[in-house]
Amino acid sequence: MKLTHIDNQNEFDFGRTSENYARYRDIYPQSMYDRLVGMGIGKEGQHILDLGSGTAVLPMNLYHTGAYFTATDIAQNQIAVGRKLAEQKKMDRISFRVCSAENTGFDDNSFDAVTAVQCFPYFDGEKAAAEIFRVLKPRGLFGKILMDWLPNEDRVIAEMIALVQRYNPAWNPEGFNEYAYHFPEWAKDRFTCESVISYDEALSFTKEMWLGRVLTCRGVGASLSPEKVSGFEAEYRGLLDKYDEPLRLKHRIHIELYRSIK
Repeated sequence: MKLTHIDNQNEFDFGRTSENYARYRDIYPQSMYDRLVGMGIGKEGQHILDLGSGTAVLPMNLYHTGAYFTATDIAQNQIAVGRKLAEQKKMDRISFRVCSAENTGFDDNSFDAVTAVQCFPYFDGEKAAAEIFRVLKPRGLFGKILMDWLPNEDRVIAEMIALVQRYNPAWNPEGFNEYAYHFPEWAKDRFTCESVISYDEALSFTKEMWLGRVLTCRGVGASLSPEKVSGFEAEYRGLLDKYDEPLRLKHRIHIELYRSIK
């Protein structure tokens, strides 16, 4: 994937990180899933489309609700690893498809809800919104979720970002500013905004878990050569030596809930 507004158009592919992704990217707090369920996403019998699903982290964490999930991603390797993991866990209410968010190939009015976690900035917002609107049933829900690092409040994260940018100067991480909601252009004439939630939570990691999570990030495993990834990993392990476990790292979670006007 190569985007004009991301990393000076440097190419990246999360499929290169799929094995680590499956092991280390199940990082979202239970509070996020609880809020989604409270907002109406994750009811028994619901059909939910998860865009940019990676290895199906969200469907697997909401599986207990009794909903049916379709995990989609543009990276074939992400979907292959997610499908294998779902089979191992006997989660037969999760199906998988390789497709873009802008052109899923599903029928009109197919889903009760659509979710996009940490991936909407990679989409063409206007085209993706049109596709989400098309596949949602009347009055269906769209949950757009992001989770930001807070380097201005956490030395561990600040050091990590500085090291990634030394190995990959083109990387331009998102977030880090105060969250200010504005009703987006892509939502006009398609959605009403039902709810906006933004809150902070400290997440707990072992050093190995945190290193694995960092290795899956766009600026490292998804874009650097294997030699550079190895060099980064060795150097970052050294930086982490001075910290005690568990690492308690503050993140900011944003949830925007939209309802189709159909």
